[in-house]
Amino acid sequence: MLIPNLKEAKTRSNKESIVKANEYIINNDLKELGKGKLYFLKTYGCQMNEHDSENIKAMLEDMNFSETKDMEEADLILLNTCAIRENAHNKVFGYLGRAKNLKSRKPGVLVGLCGCMAQEEVVVNKILSEYKWMDFVFGTHNLHKLPQVLEKSIKEHKLNVEVLSCEGDIIENIPVKRDSKFKAWINIMYGCDKFCTYCIVPYTRGKQRSRRKEYILNEVEELVKDGYKEVTLLGQNVNAYGKDLNDNYKMENLLEDVAKTGIERVRFVTSHPWDFTDNMIDVIAKYDNIMPYIHLPLQSGSDRILKLMGRRYTKDSYLELYNKLKTKVPNCSITTDIIVGFPGETEEDFKETLDVVNTCKYDGAYTFIFSAREGTPAAKMKDDVTLEEKEQRLFKLNELVNKYSKENNDKYLDTTVKVLLEGTSEKGEDTLMGYTETMKLVNVKADKKYIGTIQNVKIKEVKTWSMDGIIEED
Repeated sequence: MLIPNLKEAKTRSNKESIVKANEYIINNDLKELGKGKLYFLKTYGCQMNEHDSENIKAMLEDMNFSETKDMEEADLILLNTCAIRENAHNKVFGYLGRAKNLKSRKPGVLVGLCGCMAQEEVVVNKILSEYKWMDFVFGTHNLHKLPQVLEKSIKEHKLNVEVLSCEGDIIENIPVKRDSKFKAWINIMYGCDKFCTYCIVPYTRGKQRSRRKEYILNEVEELVKDGYKEVTLLGQNVNAYGKDLNDNYKMENLLEDVAKTGIERVRFVTSHPWDFTDNMIDVIAKYDNIMPYIHLPLQSGSDRILKLMGRRYTKDSYLELYNKLKTKVPNCSITTDIIVGFPGETEEDFKETLDVVNTCKYDGAYTFIFSAREGTPAAKMKDDVTLEEKEQRLFKLNELVNKYSKENNDKYLDTTVKVLLEGTSEKGEDTLMGYTETMKLVNVKADKKYIGTIQNVKIKEVKTWSMDGIIEED
């Protein structure tokens, strides 16, 4: 049994990450493990978790499991978890309660947990004391060992915890079952070395380590051959790509090479303002197939709070970067992340944040009340902002964000935009949904034959978070 250790997870050395291309092993015995059985996979959190789940599905189907969307039918229940906020924790433990109830009625059901929560010492200790009925837990560093973890759990009939607390290596050639036939996630790097004081990710995902460009570009080229329209380059901080390598090949170089593959759309998330270079901006402006959409987390507009957060930029330097982007990529949309109620945040600090929002007039923002993560420096800070104050600030912030989101969308009324139509809309089977180059959600009443194509769409109605349009036929 391998239990996560927060102190070990924080360790960073100058040792270069090892690329391991032959670590995923699936022998004949493992291929029979899931024959005639159904798996249910629930994913929480960011795009990297979504992509991890694409790997998990492929591995389970390598073992001859078949997917079900109904947990009640499942022989295997697996939760791929997120550790960013307390709310995510609560949802997972609530879902485990449902799984326990099912397991009491179907004792043969296997229940497992993976992802970022599995890497938290406090979570695993809770599982060992209160959730001993579970079957297995494994972490982010040994995702590729799922077949072996599962086999051991089946053989031993007891809770099996295998979570590595390490800096991490780079595992290549893990199979993937993509959720879409038109757009794809591609990991370009793993981990993070920023250690923002509120963030648990550097502990759960390991040190910053970049995939070699050959693997990334080969993956993109294969997707182009398979008819994919869009790729999104993923990392906890994609702008830092290549900083851990010794070949002077950085994010701007990778972006340019990916654009040159001819894929119709290139996106990337998430950016940290600290590593966003002028060269990157120039490359984005140069290539039409690099989408003019930037997610640029602010977190706070107060220099004092930014320093407490360990963000390593100031309000002025952030605005300078924002203005460079708007000047060099004039049609780009920019979204952000903002935390309210960070320990010690005063009303004046909050007004500084509102000032930045009023200046930038973001296309959208993901806004959150501060959530203390055990083991991070911010969790030890004196939190003297009342919950009522936090909720009032969040409400006021969201009112402002919604106002600018609608104003930005209003500019699209009666214009024609390119939309990658991805599938049916929540509005009904006769309506398709997709995204513009600037990441605006558009609903279109259209035949399903258009799914997977990029169409010219005239915007006829605008709302705060979406737009409605019609396809303009040639």
